[in-house]
Amino acid sequence: MISFSPSEEQQMIVNVVKQFATDEMRKVYREADESGEIPARIIDAAWGLGFISSSIPEEHGGAGSEHSTITGSLLAEELAWGDLSMAMHTLCPTLVVLPILEMGTEEQKRKYLPAFCREKYKAATAALMEPRFNFDPYSLSTTARLDGGNYLLNGEKCYVPLAADADLLLVYATDNGSNQGFILEKGASGLEIGAPEKNMGIKALSTYELALKDCRIPRENRLGGKIGCDFNRIMNCSRVALSAMAVGVARAAFEYSRDYAKERVAFGEPIAARQAIAFMLAEMAIEVDATRLMTWEAAWKLDRKEDATKEASLVKMYADDMAVTVTDRAVQILGGHGYIREHPVELWLRNGRGFAAFDGMAIVYKEIQHYD
Repeated sequence: MISFSPSEEQQMIVNVVKQFATDEMRKVYREADESGEIPARIIDAAWGLGFISSSIPEEHGGAGSEHSTITGSLLAEELAWGDLSMAMHTLCPTLVVLPILEMGTEEQKRKYLPAFCREKYKAATAALMEPRFNFDPYSLSTTARLDGGNYLLNGEKCYVPLAADADLLLVYATDNGSNQGFILEKGASGLEIGAPEKNMGIKALSTYELALKDCRIPRENRLGGKIGCDFNRIMNCSRVALSAMAVGVARAAFEYSRDYAKERVAFGEPIAARQAIAFMLAEMAIEVDATRLMTWEAAWKLDRKEDATKEASLVKMYADDMAVTVTDRAVQILGGHGYIREHPVELWLRNGRGFAAFDGMAIVYKEIQHYD
């Protein structure tokens, strides 16, 4: 039986994250976008909520709570409602933690997971996308070749968040015809990190291009060891996370433009009373809710360990278009005010436009600590 009512725990998480997004993220989102930097206190406060450590087993230093993709989707939506750059920065370490937690060897879990249960933020990231026109995540140009007791990685990656600061990188490459993950530690030989990319949106999140030139890593750093990893499941988890974030960004734009339309008076009445505006707002609300339900369906199947490729692929494609449509209409509703930086809808449009290009840049966890 599917329930559309969040559990008591889920509602608590939504309330806490919404409070954090309102009290902290919304107060500095413009400053972060303009400067290209997220205030350290925001990252510290978010880390203190235990987004990551709570789902790590007790034997590795965490709280040992069970992971839930549905609850993680609720969390991701609220964080992205606060600000997409900060949401991606906060959750970036999960790009390494979740694959290791689900598919890593026992040695990999013992070696890497405890570092994410400490008081200070631990930067980690994943490198999937490649700088070429016809990029396909299931047909990677980056290769991994076994050379004695080591793997040699060769290729180029782009849109790698926090790469310059990350202590761990999970690089995806083709290994004997299948996509596998490889754990790189900071300073790995043959790993070159380029200058920060200049993006249209998510300007407060630093992303980089990487070059792998005979990058040598130990054989045991192949994710999952001899068994390897389930790359398709990782992709599906990422699609669901990004779709949930798209819902958060679109919902923020819808709510802001709805409230503006109710307050903005023209020709003696609020512009929300005009049929063209009212219909536009109604369609925006429908699109947001429809995408959320599709996201929940894919997350539900992932939690049941079922193949959610169809559902995750469909919702990701739908969410990409929805985010652009809703944020663009928010700009239209505000008219000339929508184009200036005094209002946040232009920022949400720039961020929303990026979802079609984001692959493998987010995975979510569910648990949090108490937030005051």
